[in-house]
Amino acid sequence: MSRSTTSGPSQRMLRVGEQVRHALSETLQRGEIVDPVIENSVVSVSEVRMSPDLKIATAFISPLGAGDADAVVGALNRHAKFIRGRVSGALRQMKYMPEFRFRLDTSFDNFARINGLLKSPEVARDLDHQNKNNDKDEE
Repeated sequence: MSRSTTSGPSQRMLRVGEQVRHALSETLQRGEIVDPVIENSVVSVSEVRMSPDLKIATAFISPLGAGDADAVVGALNRHAKFIRGRVSGALRQMKYMPEFRFRLDTSFDNFARINGLLKSPEVARDLDHQNKNNDKDEE
């Protein structure tokens, strides 16, 4: 069997990442972590990326209602071993329990920036100019 030449994640990495995301979300939702920074915010886990050996899980989070998102990420990283123990029950089918690393999810900021660029007057002007040229070519 030949190996794929793509550099993207394998199906197994994607499947396990989704299972870890669900287990992590449930654990955070139960509010078992005693930390004032985490208790005062709702944490959304948008994605979990697994390492190829499935031993490291990088969770991308978006804290909602928190003033300092970096403080929430730092608090979660401080409690990573506790979280690992709490998640282990839901992931007992795994041979090794992954080590958790938490990162701030900036994809929503990127989407908002791109959306703002697409709605800018300069882009609208260019698109309007392009549509006028296309209409002339069709005639």
